[in-house]
Amino acid sequence: MAAGRKRMQESASPAPAPKVARTNAISYPATAKTARKPGEIVLDSDTTAQLARIAQSDRSAYEKRVWTALCHIPKGCVTTYGLLSAHLGSSPRAVGNALRRNPFAPDVPCHRVVASGMSLGGFKGKWPRDGEGITLDEKRRLLRSEGIRFDDKGKVLGTPWVGWM
Repeated sequence: MAAGRKRMQESASPAPAPKVARTNAISYPATAKTARKPGEIVLDSDTTAQLARIAQSDRSAYEKRVWTALCHIPKGCVTTYGLLSAHLGSSPRAVGNALRRNPFAPDVPCHRVVASGMSLGGFKGKWPRDGEGITLDEKRRLLRSEGIRFDDKGKVLGTPWVGWM
């Protein structure tokens, strides 16, 4: 009985966090010049500072997990609410609620999360009926400034980033 309980406790423990190397630049993907071990994430000094701000905040542990995951999405990439929630073992709606409460935006880049169909989704907790508005214009501007391109219907071009998986 005790052995079975121990196995259950071991299987319920979370996966170890990826090793993080701190440098002055984010580099994705790894090249021969900057080759890293699988699962290793390289963070620039700005990202490291944002992670410290998140850790020191008085927000919920879940919100901190979501915002920390955001900091690992490289500039010029997007992911979806669904992929982020799968990584966190959560739901897309819970992720969206945590993003809506992000006090560190745009430095902690919630604008890099889009709907599963690659439409912009919401931003700053707003989902306008016609899909447009000042908040989505701001999200589009932030993404464009990072090199993200859109099709003629306003959807993000490319494949969502899944670097956690």
